[in-house]
Amino acid sequence: MSEHLFGGEQTPNQDSGEDVKKDFKGLLGSVRKFLSELLEIRTNTDAAATKESIIADIPFKGHTSWILICSIFIASIGLNANSTAVVIGAMLISPLMGPILGMGLSLAINDIDTLRRSLKNFTVMVVLSVITAFLFFYLFPLRDESSELLARTKPDIRDVLIAFFGGLSLVIARAKKGTIASVIFGVAIATALMPPLCTVGFGLAIGKLEYAWGAMYLFIINTMFIGLATFLVIKFLRFPMVRYANSQRRRLIARVASITGIAVMIPAGFTFYQVFQESLFKKQAQEFLKDTIEVYQFNESGRYVDNLTKIEFVDDGTSLIELVCMGDELIPENIINTWRVQKNEFSRLKDADFRVLQGGRDDSEEKFNYVSELYEKNKVELLNKDEQIRLLEEEVASLTKNAGKQIPFKNISDEAKANYENIVGLGFSYQIQTDFNKLDTVPVFEVKWKEGIQKNQKEADTKKMVAWLKLRLQDSTLVVKKVE
Repeated sequence: MSEHLFGGEQTPNQDSGEDVKKDFKGLLGSVRKFLSELLEIRTNTDAAATKESIIADIPFKGHTSWILICSIFIASIGLNANSTAVVIGAMLISPLMGPILGMGLSLAINDIDTLRRSLKNFTVMVVLSVITAFLFFYLFPLRDESSELLARTKPDIRDVLIAFFGGLSLVIARAKKGTIASVIFGVAIATALMPPLCTVGFGLAIGKLEYAWGAMYLFIINTMFIGLATFLVIKFLRFPMVRYANSQRRRLIARVASITGIAVMIPAGFTFYQVFQESLFKKQAQEFLKDTIEVYQFNESGRYVDNLTKIEFVDDGTSLIELVCMGDELIPENIINTWRVQKNEFSRLKDADFRVLQGGRDDSEEKFNYVSELYEKNKVELLNKDEQIRLLEEEVASLTKNAGKQIPFKNISDEAKANYENIVGLGFSYQIQTDFNKLDTVPVFEVKWKEGIQKNQKEADTKKMVAWLKLRLQDSTLVVKKVE
């Protein structure tokens, strides 16, 4: 009795509570096991084959050099022609990825010889690519600033993420037993190493160094983050380190590799931070514009030109938000001052310079460029509208012509009933006829006569009705048909 009262035996509630805990732990264990089997990649990794294949792609001579030159020409032509498909083809055949993977691998396994070869071949590839692109754009007569080219001059946070995750997927695919070729092709397209180098050559050829620097910055971002992803994956997969007979040399090389790896990771981290800050600035700037100028109502001929809006981020400097408005109507200064106050409510826009170019104070060249760009963008639509207008004009002309032939059918039918006692029905319609030289629209009357009247009488009445209708309607083309 006392044992029962003071908890000597477990109650049913205690039993059920422990069962729930056991079931929960079992569930967690099952989920953990499932996830480990789903995401585990070490067991299916072929370290030796992966290392061998990456090192085999590093050399740059003979066939590889000609493939690079051809891919540069293809990419340059595609960028010049604004053809995305051609640019994608150039990315697929470009051999630039080999030395970048070699650098990441060598840093991860302390292979100083492979690192040296990778750096040398990578430098030669980059220099040759830029020179080839420069010569193409310098000598080629057509050098339009296409959207494909300009898209490679201003990298943002998305380019960083694409390069990093593209590098991760590429190394994971290369490390798997039985390499996944589709992943390699996909990463070549996504990371787009070749187009930025072509854009560098384009910028140098036309003398716009800001284009060249922006494109080279994008290429450096891609290179650093692909190499960083390679380094991290190789470390995670625990590839065996290169061993040296001399212990002192082994320690020295390990330190050099570690320092080099850190030296790459620090600018990569700094680049990520800088690009991330720029993305946040532009996001707040877009929100600011959405709350101000985009909802402002012009009363007369004013217009906000969003295509000419400048949003420039300057790290540790004065960033810029510049609006352009066209037309004679000016935005009042008190409204602009109110916008400046609203701008300061955004944390990243407080120190940015805010300008509004409007009316006669804006740049006439920018106006011309905007109108030209707008016309080119809408050229096809304008041509389609011209064709529609032409068809509508032809239709209106046809309707106007037919309107002159409109038949007062009610009056005609009443007069026919009064003049012809044998008529019992009258129909009318327009019929299109041709002699294969021209088309014409002919008014056609269908007459139904009483049954039982003689054939001669019917023909005489029909002939008389044709003469009367032609005279009555002043139309010699009309036709009268008998309905039997």
